[in-house]
Amino acid sequence: MSGGVDSAVAAARAAEAGHEVTGVHLALSSNPQSYRTGARGCCTLEDARDARRAADVIGIPFYVWDMAERFDRDVVQDFVAEYAAGRTPNPCLRCNEKIKFQALLDKALALGFDAVCTGHHARLADGVLRRSVDLGKDQSYVLAVCTREQLAHAMFPLGDTTKADVRREAERRGLAVADKPDSHDICFIADGDTQRFLADRIGAEKGPIVDTSGEVLGEHDGAYAYTIGQRKGLRLGRPASDGRPRYVLDISPVTNTVTVGPREALDVQEIHGERPVWLAEPPAAPRDCQVQLRAHGEVYDCTATPDGDVLRISLRTPARGVAKGQAAVLYDGDRVLGSATIAATFSAASAVRAGA
Repeated sequence: MSGGVDSAVAAARAAEAGHEVTGVHLALSSNPQSYRTGARGCCTLEDARDARRAADVIGIPFYVWDMAERFDRDVVQDFVAEYAAGRTPNPCLRCNEKIKFQALLDKALALGFDAVCTGHHARLADGVLRRSVDLGKDQSYVLAVCTREQLAHAMFPLGDTTKADVRREAERRGLAVADKPDSHDICFIADGDTQRFLADRIGAEKGPIVDTSGEVLGEHDGAYAYTIGQRKGLRLGRPASDGRPRYVLDISPVTNTVTVGPREALDVQEIHGERPVWLAEPPAAPRDCQVQLRAHGEVYDCTATPDGDVLRISLRTPARGVAKGQAAVLYDGDRVLGSATIAATFSAASAVRAGA
């Protein structure tokens, strides 16, 4: 129970369905006061208190489990290391993979519980993970890294309900979090300033900003501060010869170089993913399906081809601003087929954009 409205209603529904429910709040910081204060529904001391009050209303036992050390190692340090390597991670996805459905689930099963029930907006039945009926709140993308074994011990009671209806139900049940705002940004960055957070941990290291010909256009204080597709904040001394905006095309941590160019140079036709996770049977031949390349991002028709430890994804129409480190999640309609971490991207002419 995070302290937000979704997990509170999920717990209430599970209890009402006859399950023996215990509320658990995860303490993910050794110094919770360092996390942002205010109603965020995630990691502050206020959130722990909100979760406890919700458990009292529902009438279930409530505990706080300290997983700060594991969270720091598997989510926070991983986040920093990924940016230092020129990738753009999704910490919510990593938290599901390493904390909620690994560390938490392992401890729950060891204590005799049958499943972990969460307030994620996704549907799960007979081992099949599907999108939520509320597409605007759908979280199947960040759950697609979970294995079939982990999902066999998971419950998502809210997948058939819109967020507006969840709030109305919370109000009917007398839960004080009914109107609590949704959490946003990254829970472990107290002030929301990701660039400063990374600078404090990685340190400033000046390097060149170049165009696709290699001409130096400017200087940066750390390549980790940039993401693929970024337009603002480049601080270049002069405009492009054609007057058009420039975008970040590539980030090379080896040479500490940021490459910029025109928007159309961001077009990606093929993606290679590593560490594939299959929720359906891995296809024995190329499979036509759809792929989502970022949380709440656009969906593209594609052909997915497993190739050993690599998943090759060929897009029917180009995608722009595809960043290494994000997840490529495959769908058949609303059903999740599997996922992989984006390791390399290629243009229609097979020029490597990143990761080769």
